[in-house]
Amino acid sequence: QVQLVESGGGLVQAGGSLRLSCAASGRTFSSYTVAWFRQTPGKEREFVAHIFRSTAVTHYAESVKGRFTISRDNAKNTVYLQMNSLKPEDTAVYYCAAAKSWTGLTVKGSYDYWGQGTQVTVSS
Repeated sequence: QVQLVESGGGLVQAGGSLRLSCAASGRTFSSYTVAWFRQTPGKEREFVAHIFRSTAVTHYAESVKGRFTISRDNAKNTVYLQMNSLKPEDTAVYYCAAAKSWTGLTVKGSYDYWGQGTQVTVSS
């Protein structure tokens, strides 16, 4: 069992930065791929980025590539999402998720555990 708690959301002006954190419980955290997804009202939860198990291989959605960076500290059981050059369209609730799966890692159905989400609002 893995429990995930996000933090770091807030209100920021366009062009600004935020760093989200996802703190996990469980001794086997390094064996999970961890991702960030985001969701706005009336829309599907969409993939943002993932970081693969203990190898730290990363993958990003095209919409955030070059602006967002995902990283992990397995010693602290924490995954981060550094968000730079934020745009109003980045406004959403951001969720972290953990998966044992090796495939389909841009699909929300592949993830076994989810956090409660943290709100990010980018003003224009």
